[in-house]
Amino acid sequence: MPLGIRPTVDFAFKMIFGSPRNSLALMGLLNAILDLEQPVVSVDILNPFSHQEFADSKQVVLDVRCRDSAGRWLNVEMQVSVYSGLIERLVYYACHMYVDQLEAGQNYAKVDPAISICLLGRPLFRDTEQAHHRFQLIDRRSNRELVNAIEVHTVELTKYALDESTIASASKLDQWAFFLLFGHQYDAGELRRLLPGVEFDQAIETLAIISAKTEDREMYDQREKAQRDYEWALSGAREEGLEMGLAKGREAGRVEGREEGREEGREEGREQGFLAGRIQTLQEILGDAVTAEDELLAQNRDELATTLTDLQQRLRDRAN
Repeated sequence: MPLGIRPTVDFAFKMIFGSPRNSLALMGLLNAILDLEQPVVSVDILNPFSHQEFADSKQVVLDVRCRDSAGRWLNVEMQVSVYSGLIERLVYYACHMYVDQLEAGQNYAKVDPAISICLLGRPLFRDTEQAHHRFQLIDRRSNRELVNAIEVHTVELTKYALDESTIASASKLDQWAFFLLFGHQYDAGELRRLLPGVEFDQAIETLAIISAKTEDREMYDQREKAQRDYEWALSGAREEGLEMGLAKGREAGRVEGREEGREEGREEGREQGFLAGRIQTLQEILGDAVTAEDELLAQNRDELATTLTDLQQRLRDRAN
């Protein structure tokens, strides 16, 4: 019987990669993504998995923060949705890891690299088939890189061409993408056959534990439902925002009476409507009073974007 546990659900993801007993699984994932000359051979998980963090948290996104044997600081997270400002947030987290290493008076030369990694369940860069992007501090003219600095990695899982018949001999990153996307469709024995290696053994065993243990399965089911509700809310906000934007765009076009005015009005209206819809959704999730539609649409795009960014940060802060 299939395990039925999706590794992309935050409870399962954190239990697999955030449990110290599963350090081989975390190191396997890190080495597959980073492909370093000096591989990760040990990790110290700084925010280890606990049932309580899920009992207290209402946010869907939880990360795994660790420091490896070479002193690198790493943050790994699973994102099932893509939203405005995601890349900026990943850079922000990486910068925080970099800056927070030093205390007052310490030598800057003591700072170790900070690496932010985001696994994505949906496409982020729709203009390319490239699945894995690695962003670094680099001089484009000389190709000189600041090696002991900041990196951001994005891994778009759905862009990998994954085939069950060849996955056992595929690259490690392909294998991890297969595990994360399709692990719930197989039983433990089938997964071990398809994904050989002790790092996958640990990950598969954790899925089996969640599937069989009543307490873990109940928590998983709650988190999967929360994830679906969160996705539904965002989807509804996008659709509502588009409708609001189109309506405002048509109104602006009629007022202008010119094609140029109509096009500019539609574009601005779509953007304002989209931002307003997302703001209202996040206000509901946070338990805030929901701002009236007319009041939001009276604001300009910059004001709406600032409000949205503040609400997103509050959600992330509540999850940590």
